[in-house]
Amino acid sequence: MRLGKYLAHAGIASRRGSEDVIRDGRVSVNGEIVLDPARGVSGEEDIRVDGSKLKGAESRVVYVLNKPVGIVSTASDPQGRRTVVDLVPDTGRLYPVGRLDSDSSGLLLLTNDGELANILTHPRYGVPKTYRAKVGGPALGANALRTLSEGVELNDGITLPAHVSKLGAGLIEIQIREGRNHQVRRMCEAVGHPVLQLERIAIGPLQLGRLKSGGHRRLHAGEVQELRDSARQD
Repeated sequence: MRLGKYLAHAGIASRRGSEDVIRDGRVSVNGEIVLDPARGVSGEEDIRVDGSKLKGAESRVVYVLNKPVGIVSTASDPQGRRTVVDLVPDTGRLYPVGRLDSDSSGLLLLTNDGELANILTHPRYGVPKTYRAKVGGPALGANALRTLSEGVELNDGITLPAHVSKLGAGLIEIQIREGRNHQVRRMCEAVGHPVLQLERIAIGPLQLGRLKSGGHRRLHAGEVQELRDSARQD
């Protein structure tokens, strides 16, 4: 197994994050610093990260959390703010899959499965994320909805086509297959409708449902497989 993949399976970070840890010179194999994430390992070696020996691959788990507003989507916070990991105690070492802004709420996954995290967040796999947004500005018109659907010119390029539906006055549902920073907020701002409230309600086929704010539950194997299957195979 590649060293980067081994670290991801051991819950160190996502696949890409584990590769960065290796390239930063923080990983040793049998006492030798290794900088190549593609280095093959069997798991029998003395593999250490920052001097601490790995215990091997953990049982892979995935939790779904309904993140409240005001909670940061990181495993730790240097400013001492509450994090999403604080909301799922006694579940082992987990890290969030992607992020939700502190002032956004809704569905967030936490896992120790680096391979799954990569599938769900890398743009090449195009796993859809669905949001419900309350927006300000003038009445939502057909032109704004069409622009959101067909592509919005942002400072980092035009967005890919999105599925957009109007739910009511100032309320829309939008599904995107990208993961740019603050993307939904920037898209709505660009068409003259700043986001007032934003909630993620689905990732792929997984719905937030009736999970209460701050609540979490472990996904069963079938749900995890459905998430994998939602990725583009091309």
